[in-house]
Amino acid sequence: MANTHYYEQLADERTERTRQMLLELPVACTDFINSITMTTSPLTRMAYTIDFGTFCEYACKEIPYFADKMPREWTDEDFAQISAKDLRGYSDYLTLYMKETAGDEQKILRNHECGVMRKLSSLRSFFDFLFKEERIPGNIAALVSLPKLHEKPILYLINDEVERLLETVSEGEELTERQKKYHQLTRTRDIAILMLFLGTGIRVSECVGIDLDDLDFHLNAVLVTRKGGNQVILYYPPEVAQALKNYLDERKKIEALPEHRNALFLSLQRKRIGQRAVQLMVKKYCSIAVPLKKRMSPHKLRSTYATRLYNETEDIYLVADALGHSDVNTTRKHYAAISDKRRREAAKNVYLPTVPEHKESNEEEN
Repeated sequence: MANTHYYEQLADERTERTRQMLLELPVACTDFINSITMTTSPLTRMAYTIDFGTFCEYACKEIPYFADKMPREWTDEDFAQISAKDLRGYSDYLTLYMKETAGDEQKILRNHECGVMRKLSSLRSFFDFLFKEERIPGNIAALVSLPKLHEKPILYLINDEVERLLETVSEGEELTERQKKYHQLTRTRDIAILMLFLGTGIRVSECVGIDLDDLDFHLNAVLVTRKGGNQVILYYPPEVAQALKNYLDERKKIEALPEHRNALFLSLQRKRIGQRAVQLMVKKYCSIAVPLKKRMSPHKLRSTYATRLYNETEDIYLVADALGHSDVNTTRKHYAAISDKRRREAAKNVYLPTVPEHKESNEEEN
């Protein structure tokens, strides 16, 4: 079945990584992860486990009670000793902390509002599990306020910027000499990937998972596997089809490694291209084409597609379906804002009577 091998392999890798991390964490963390196995994805469980590891590191460094205890030795009674004050300290710790890397070097890590909220939410779920299982007297994490999220304006490209981006990829004139050497080998592939983002709103995880037999040029359609494992068909315009055909002409000349022969997009190592490589590729070209938009990423190209689709159709349900949002309110929150152009039109179409001159002031002038 299309995509099955890649996504199963990815799920297996995430599951194995989660299991390895859990060996260093309290047994209670393993119990929690096992309790959600049937209702969550391997990626979600891995994220929970990473968050638990971060909290354990904090506790060992900052909470005196845990200073001489290895996380694997923690019991339910130990978790019952954690206070709301400890968790508020953890919330502050997450904004800026040091973490040791494989080479025993210190790496500075920062979490903004979303990152802090996610990690605190992970603890809430974990403590709620322990409380419901009657393993601790209460969910102390529920007493700690989550950070207030401030809405950020959607970052997307306007038409001129899209043209500039594609021109940058096509010509490659402003790349460094080192980048130009690789550009000769990846130009057609990079254009195809960017056109796919801009023409379908596809996620980067969906993009790298596409196989050769997922494409149908008779329908101008591609089969993708979305979050949760559901497969859907996305349709693309003729311009995207032509970019894909141009890339396939070159792709046929590449002898991919055995396990990656069916992958559509390949790296220079003849393997299926990874998400990180695509993210760096987008950032590289956007830093040249749109230098003032510092945070451009594959997700922002997805926002570009969604914004343009909504401006053309004003159909929020169509945009939600195209993006694969299960809740249309998620889409409405981000893309149903009134455009500046429509605001100007609204101002022109509102009728107001002319305010008459004040009579007294006229008499005083006379």
